[in-house]
Amino acid sequence: MANLTNKKIAVLAADGYEQSELESPVKALKEAGADVEIVSLKSGKIKSMKDHEWSDSVEVDRTVSDADASKYDALLLPGGVINPDAVRADDDAVAFVKEFFSADKPVAAICHGPQTLITAGVVEGKKMTSFAAVAIDLKNAGANWVDEEVVTDGNLTTSRKPADLPAFNKRIVEEFAK
Repeated sequence: MANLTNKKIAVLAADGYEQSELESPVKALKEAGADVEIVSLKSGKIKSMKDHEWSDSVEVDRTVSDADASKYDALLLPGGVINPDAVRADDDAVAFVKEFFSADKPVAAICHGPQTLITAGVVEGKKMTSFAAVAIDLKNAGANWVDEEVVTDGNLTTSRKPADLPAFNKRIVEEFAK
């Protein structure tokens, strides 16, 4: 496994993130030595969804309005149906995402997470995957959508769903280590 010691990773999420799509990658990143911060739209805690029900919460380390993308080495966007809608509606969050692309830093998104990338205007010409329901949105935004477990195109890694987390986690650790 790649080593992420001295790497600082931002996880941009809001209430309604898919629990496994935040917890599993964060665990893999931390096990590889990364310093992981939860960045959100508000301070305090954000609540997850599991099996279409509200579930556990995580503590927010920093609000996106106070976050500086230059202080991070990579960005993770977990999915969930509610989470990306909230994130992509926030101007500070969209600007934060754009900064990672402007700096050509690694970005990873799973499931519905790529919806935020559409709003940020960074998917055109990218080979990507996502939850099947998001495919048409990605195609309409100019992405080359494929139905694969995990896809990396340049600095962007995407994946489809919780069942793909083992492959997604392995790939993001490798990509974030570069």
